[in-house]
Amino acid sequence: MNKRVFSLFIATALAATANISTAQEWPKGPVHLIVPFNAGSTPDYIARLVSEKLVARLGQPMVVDNKAGAGGNIGTDAVAKAAPDGQIIGVSIAGPLAVNPLLYKKMPYDPATDLEPITVAVSQASVLVVSSKHAATNAKEFAHALKGGRAKMSYASIGAGSISHLAMQTVAAQTGNDFVHAPYRGSGVAVTALLSGEVDMALLPAAAVMPHIKAGKIRALAVASGKRSPSLPDLPTFAESGLPDIQADAWIGFIAPAKTPAAIVDKLRGHILQILAEPGVREMLRGQYMDPVGNSPAEFKALLAADAARWKPIIQANRITLD
Repeated sequence: MNKRVFSLFIATALAATANISTAQEWPKGPVHLIVPFNAGSTPDYIARLVSEKLVARLGQPMVVDNKAGAGGNIGTDAVAKAAPDGQIIGVSIAGPLAVNPLLYKKMPYDPATDLEPITVAVSQASVLVVSSKHAATNAKEFAHALKGGRAKMSYASIGAGSISHLAMQTVAAQTGNDFVHAPYRGSGVAVTALLSGEVDMALLPAAAVMPHIKAGKIRALAVASGKRSPSLPDLPTFAESGLPDIQADAWIGFIAPAKTPAAIVDKLRGHILQILAEPGVREMLRGQYMDPVGNSPAEFKALLAADAARWKPIIQANRITLD
C-alpha cells in the first residue's frame, strides 16, 4: 500500500469514526421542531405526531415551535438560520421549499443551499370537489363541460400562490377556460365558501373535504396525483378523467439546517421511517387521508426540483407574485 492510498484509508476511517461519534452524542438537550404554520395545521399535526414518538427514541424532550407567516417563509427561515447541530430541525411543505422562491422577488433563505432535506414523511392527495348540486356527477362529465372554454366557473383556493391556486390555473389554461379565483385564508374557509355556494369548485387536501363528501354536501371528482391515492382508491386521477395530468399532492417533509452532519440526518431519517411504519401511526395517518412516504434526501431534492419546474410556467404565465 503506497503512502497516498494509506493516507486516504486513514482519512476515510477517521471520518467514519467521527460520524459515528457525532450520532452517538446527539442530541445534547431538547430538540426544537419548527413548524412554519399555525397550530392545528396539517404540518403541525405531523410534527406533533412524530415528535411525540421521537422523545422515547432520542431520550430528550421535543419542543414544537409554531412560527407562522409569509407563506411559511418565516418558520422555514428560522430552520435555515439555526446552528447545524441537530438541536433545531423543522417540517415544511412545497410552498416554502419549492414554490415561494418563484413567487417572492426576495427570499430570506435559499432552499437549495441553506437547508438539508431529511425525508418527505407523508403525502395527502388534493381532491377536486364541486357542489353536490353541480350537473357533473363524475370527473369525465366535468371534463367534458370544461372543453373549449364553455364553463364559466369560480373556484376557491387556500391563498394566492398556493398549490390549490396554481393547479386550478393549470386546469383553466389547458382547457381554454378563464376561471374566477377566490382566495381564502385556509382550507376550512375555502370549504365553507363551496358549501355556501360562493364558489363552484375547489382543489383541496383530502382531510379538509372528505367529511363533507361523506355527508353528501359536496362531490369528489378526482385526485390531483400521478396515481390513485391508497387512502382514496376509488377516486380517479385527473389524467384518467380526461383532465390535464396535474400532480398537486400536499406533502410534508422534515428538514434541517444546511451542513447538519450526515450522521444526524441519517439517524433522524431512520427514526422517522420507523415511526411511520408503526401500525398505530399508519392508522392515524389513514384517518387523515395521508399516505406515508419516507423517501431519501436525494429523492426529496428531486421532488423539490420537479415541483419548481411544474409550477414555474403557470406562475410566469399568470404573473403571480406575493411581493
